[in-house]
Amino acid sequence: MFKFLKEVVGGSGTGLKDLPYNIGEAYPSAWGSWVHHRGTNKDDGSPVSIFSLTGSTAQDGHLAAGRNGVKRLRTVRHPNILSFLHSTEVETYEGGSPKVTIYIVTEPVMPLTDKIRELGLEGTQRDEYYAWGLHQVAKAVSFLNNDCKLVHGNVCMASVVVTQTLDWKLHAFDVLSEFDGNNETSSTSMLQYAWLVGAQYKPMELVKSDWAAIKKSPPWSIDSWGMGCLIYEIFSGTRLGKTEDLRNTGSIPKSLLPDYQRLLSSTPSRRLNTSKLIENSEYFQNKLVDTIHFMEILSLKDSVEKDTFFRKLPNLAEQLPRPIVVKKLLPLLASALEFGSAAAPALTALLKMGSWLSAEDFRLKVLPTIVKLYASNDRAIRVALLQHIDQYGESLSAQIVDEQVYPHVATGFSDTSAFLRELTLKSMLTLAPKLSQRTISGSLLKYLSKLQVDEEPAIRTNTTILLGNIATYLNDGTRKRVLINAFTARALRDTFPPARAAGIMALCATSSYYDITEVATRILPNVVVLTIDPDSDVRTKAFQAVDQFLQIAKNYYQKTNAPDGAAVAGMGSSAGPENAGLLGWAMSSLTLKGKPSDHHAPVASATTGALTQTSSNASSAVETVETTSTVPARVSYSTDFAEQPAPPSPTSTDGWGELENGIDEEVENDKDGWGDLEPLEEAKPAPTLANIQAAQRRPVTQPVAQTKLASNSRSKSTPKLNEDDELWGSIAAPAPKTSKPLNLKPNATDEDDPWAAIAAPAPTTKVKPLAGGRGRGAKLAAPKLGAQRINRTSSSGM
Repeated sequence: MFKFLKEVVGGSGTGLKDLPYNIGEAYPSAWGSWVHHRGTNKDDGSPVSIFSLTGSTAQDGHLAAGRNGVKRLRTVRHPNILSFLHSTEVETYEGGSPKVTIYIVTEPVMPLTDKIRELGLEGTQRDEYYAWGLHQVAKAVSFLNNDCKLVHGNVCMASVVVTQTLDWKLHAFDVLSEFDGNNETSSTSMLQYAWLVGAQYKPMELVKSDWAAIKKSPPWSIDSWGMGCLIYEIFSGTRLGKTEDLRNTGSIPKSLLPDYQRLLSSTPSRRLNTSKLIENSEYFQNKLVDTIHFMEILSLKDSVEKDTFFRKLPNLAEQLPRPIVVKKLLPLLASALEFGSAAAPALTALLKMGSWLSAEDFRLKVLPTIVKLYASNDRAIRVALLQHIDQYGESLSAQIVDEQVYPHVATGFSDTSAFLRELTLKSMLTLAPKLSQRTISGSLLKYLSKLQVDEEPAIRTNTTILLGNIATYLNDGTRKRVLINAFTARALRDTFPPARAAGIMALCATSSYYDITEVATRILPNVVVLTIDPDSDVRTKAFQAVDQFLQIAKNYYQKTNAPDGAAVAGMGSSAGPENAGLLGWAMSSLTLKGKPSDHHAPVASATTGALTQTSSNASSAVETVETTSTVPARVSYSTDFAEQPAPPSPTSTDGWGELENGIDEEVENDKDGWGDLEPLEEAKPAPTLANIQAAQRRPVTQPVAQTKLASNSRSKSTPKLNEDDELWGSIAAPAPKTSKPLNLKPNATDEDDPWAAIAAPAPTTKVKPLAGGRGRGAKLAAPKLGAQRINRTSSSGM
């Protein structure tokens, strides 16, 4: 018999050294004669709990009861019963006398008394946590009594332990036995180890050993009495000394008192079944119990219920006990998100709960879930991740970003939803510093090249801003190949005024990175043109930029003419003002659904975004210009600024890089809308004055011609971007696309105008002139003036 029991507990009998666990410090309290130790796994160092029971001889009654407890714990499985991992039995000799020790290894737990003292909860939060714990123990007891027809026999505070997630679990199965109520004449004792239980925890029929009455009673009668004892000990804060103390109900909550009295009924058959206690007790109906219960059966809920629950959860979590939220709710929420049973709004709650963790705990408990979510194909999940990237982006390591996060994020650059493309673009401000040079040059810049010609004006504008903000993370060769081309040949020639303004501010903020040749031959010529831009904000910024770059040129002149300035011929513009802070996002005209908007109608009245202003005295400011839009509601531009901390830079710049294109290469760049500036000698003073006077007499038709010139020149210059000195090198993309092209019928006489290739479009209006009507009206008086031929040309063009 003894050998059989040893095989049941799984002991090898070879000694403690073969136990694959390290035994640590013991807790001050445990059930019965057991000693509860902390422990760790020898293989991976994971925490465990180790219970040990020592007897003087193999026939010791405590050892026999302990073996019964090991057998029962091994075979009975339930979420609210302590999880069994390993057991062994070791025989040793001390002073010539043998000693036998049983070891049980379980999941890491802590005695309930010690955990309650450690948490220190008070008031409503304490009652809510006690309700949750009693609810779990009641489910375990109900499982034993009603489903397994087993009797625990000693439900009390000492037989309850608490896991790392603050769940209460039942253990101490030494007394546990089958309920033998069907055989009243059986000679075997139903609870043969009941002598281990203190008299204060026994109901009267068990104290009297009235087995006939016990067998006639329901299976739950003894353990229901134990539940009453447990409730008393929890709320009184002391161990039960004698049975009469159970009459002191002053500490019992009023909502629980009727059930408490029914659990301790003197008549066994009238005692409350623990299953009824769970279902009907008013005490268990509170926010904490309801929230955890909803999370545990989340897979059974429909999408509407999930969405409603997760939208309320962030505010609800603030009202619940903080330790329970962090250790219990957060792991449940992370698991639900990871396996797809939680909706996208759950991510907001996860990050809010994660903010209450330490940096190390956040990295271990929250970040793995977030990284896995990037692989999800759910667009709502991706939107939620990108919207909150500022809350966790700094915690991501460079290796994780480069290898696991960015490959999934990059798919958003080409997404059909404009809103998702814009969020992906903005997320690069956080992720780009952690990307390798290979990823930036080989992948990111190619996507940004395409976004700079995106059909959405907000995306084009913010791409220019992003390029400037991440330029500090580019190597010198990439900066020389990309930046000036991106800022001048694309941004300054964009049809959207805020995009042109962003290009100007980008150049100003990066002034210390350009050498004097680039300032004089590439930057100033492009910026000066915008001093006559139709948009007042663009003109203002253009004049400020001209002043700044002229000052750089003056400083260079002074240094080169100084006695010791002969060696500064190749010096850049570092003598100019220092760079300003990070540029803010310009605007967001996109909705959550990603519906593209018509950006040409509100060009004159759209909201102009926040751009960082750089002045000559190294001051930086964020300027916000807001104007109301007169277009329909579907076309609205609202400010969406993200205040971002400036990344560290050894040159105290915003991260705008240096350029490499020299004077020889600039000859071809001039072909991109700048070649018509050369024949300046054709301008004659007297005819020019006459033309000006004539233009003053034609105030109505002149703006239309200028609009045609500007639109035609932009449409003509755009296809030449790929010819421009490797505008973006191998990553060049087509010209910006617009939903309503502004290029009108070109006028052959306008081709000699030197400003045609660079002029910005005039503000468009809803009312368009009836050009066709005027043509028909002019046809009547045309024959004598030779207008007949002009009309044929016009009609053929139409």
